[in-house]
Amino acid sequence: MTTEAANAIIEVDADALPLSCPGPQTPLWNMHPKVFLDIGTTGEAKCPYCGAEYRLKGPLPTH
Repeated sequence: MTTEAANAIIEVDADALPLSCPGPQTPLWNMHPKVFLDIGTTGEAKCPYCGAEYRLKGPLPTH
């Protein structure tokens, strides 16, 4: 991700879970190892590789 993208908050729906980064729209030149992010606990997660911040839209999923 570019620096601008890493600073932006990416909103995702509950149907996108389980959440992983990089996402499917990330260009090949900007890939890093795939990491799954726990967004279901707090509704937010940050990628340890690229710093992308994700926020869950709507209520937290119930299990």
